[in-house]
Amino acid sequence: MDTNKVNEIVKETIISLHKKNIPATPNEYHKEFCKISHVYNFTVEECEQFKKLVKKLSKNEQLEIESKNITTIEDMIPILLNRVSKENINNLALLFNNSLKPSISIDVDKDLERFTIKIGDSPALIFEDDIQKEMQDFITKRFEADKNIVKQKTSEIAKLLTLMGQYFSDAIHSSDKGSNEVSNIKSKIESIDMKDGMKSLSDLQNQLIDAAKSIENEMSNVGEKLNSGKSKVETLEQKVKKLEQELEKTKKESLIDHLTGVLSRGAYENSVKKIENTFMRNNTQYAIVFFDLDHFKKVNDTYGHDAGDIILSTFAKVLSKNTRELDIVGRYGGEEFVAIIHFNLKRELLKYLKRIKSIIKDNDFIYKNQKIHLTFSAGVAIRNNHNSYDSTIQKADMLLYEAKETGRDKIILEDGTII
Repeated sequence: MDTNKVNEIVKETIISLHKKNIPATPNEYHKEFCKISHVYNFTVEECEQFKKLVKKLSKNEQLEIESKNITTIEDMIPILLNRVSKENINNLALLFNNSLKPSISIDVDKDLERFTIKIGDSPALIFEDDIQKEMQDFITKRFEADKNIVKQKTSEIAKLLTLMGQYFSDAIHSSDKGSNEVSNIKSKIESIDMKDGMKSLSDLQNQLIDAAKSIENEMSNVGEKLNSGKSKVETLEQKVKKLEQELEKTKKESLIDHLTGVLSRGAYENSVKKIENTFMRNNTQYAIVFFDLDHFKKVNDTYGHDAGDIILSTFAKVLSKNTRELDIVGRYGGEEFVAIIHFNLKRELLKYLKRIKSIIKDNDFIYKNQKIHLTFSAGVAIRNNHNSYDSTIQKADMLLYEAKETGRDKIILEDGTII
């Protein structure tokens, strides 16, 4: 090592810090020392080690380090702390795996099976660009598989209609043919000259017997076809019924949040469109209530995610049970819930909000015989006070944030009322 050069760099570092009026703390000294070393084109192992560490980070993390001009490991720590915990990564990986499986088609592609096993073994892979591209491809395949099943079932229904049409056509054709034969015999009967005696009647009898046999045979053939068709129809009916059940199940799953039993985020937003249309037509007054459980992360950290799931589910049941059918409750994400509450007088809205708060305040959540007391915060905005639904829900979100920042365990309305 060139001692003279090192001494020069040390001297320049101290002078530079003094000029910039920066205290010579170990961290600040290290940053300035690496900068001066670079100017002197002098390689320092500690400075190079930092560069090597940065190259191992994700692209977004590298960009953030570059934008914030971070040059030391100490300054890099806050960025690393923002990384998702291993437990959350595992949950996210499981969620992705479940979303990749076809919802109607039960066939699972071998490539997909291998992929889900790979993600299950190494959940952190979901943050890799190549893996995310594979996920997108599998999601596309999933939708195609479901669409193909629906097309296949639709095709079977079309076959059923064609088959029934053919059977009815055969029946009508046979009936017409038999009717024509009987009509011809009737004409012959009317034209018989009774002077011919028994010979004419005997010939006519034979013709009647032949016509009857012909009609009997043709109707028998039609009957056999209809019986055969009935069996096929019953089989198709069973397939159609099963398809209807599968589609209904899939529809319900897409509408209801599987954990809490309230509307999913997508179903909530679809319901809001209908409510908003009614509001535009009839000016029906409603409020948007944003709920958020206080210190929910602490519950997960202390008791585990199973306890957190039970609390979310129980809180959702409280909201559902105390919300009328004309109103809606949805899970907005994580521990956040949102409700649309119609009302005429403010006291009706306050009564609803106080009832929810009283239930949660006066009771404990139960997990494995352990009592867990939890509170919630909420923000309430009135649709009539805003130009759009979007600005209303933004206001409710702001009020929720205000409730959280000013002590939690409170409901804040936009007119300043606090419960």
